[in-house]
Amino acid sequence: MKLETVQEDETLVISVDETRIDAAVAIQFKDRMRELTSGGTGRVILDLGKVDFVDSSGLGAIVAAMKQLNGGQNIALCGLQPMVDRVFRLTRMNTIFAIHDDLPAARAAAAG
Repeated sequence: MKLETVQEDETLVISVDETRIDAAVAIQFKDRMRELTSGGTGRVILDLGKVDFVDSSGLGAIVAAMKQLNGGQNIALCGLQPMVDRVFRLTRMNTIFAIHDDLPAARAAAAG
C-alpha cells in the first residue's frame, strides 16, 4: 500500500498512491495509516484523488483509520473520484467525514 505523506504545520497530508482500496489491501491500508498517524496531533487530510474504487472493506479501513486517531486529531477527505464519492454518499459516510473537492480546499478548511 503506497501512501505518501507531507507535514504542513499542524496538518498531515496523506496521499493514497493506489487506484483501489479494497479487501486485498484494506488491512495494509489500516496498518499503514496507524503507523503514519500514531502519536500525532492536529488534522489529517486523506487525499483519495488517485483512488477510483473503494469496496466495503476499503470503506471499513478508512473508518477504522479515523477511529484509531488520537483524541486531538481529526480526519478530512479530499479528491474523491465519482465512484468513490458515490460509495460515501450511499453509505452516508459523507455525514461522518468532512469531504472537500480537492487538496487546496481541504488545506483552506484546515487553516481557517
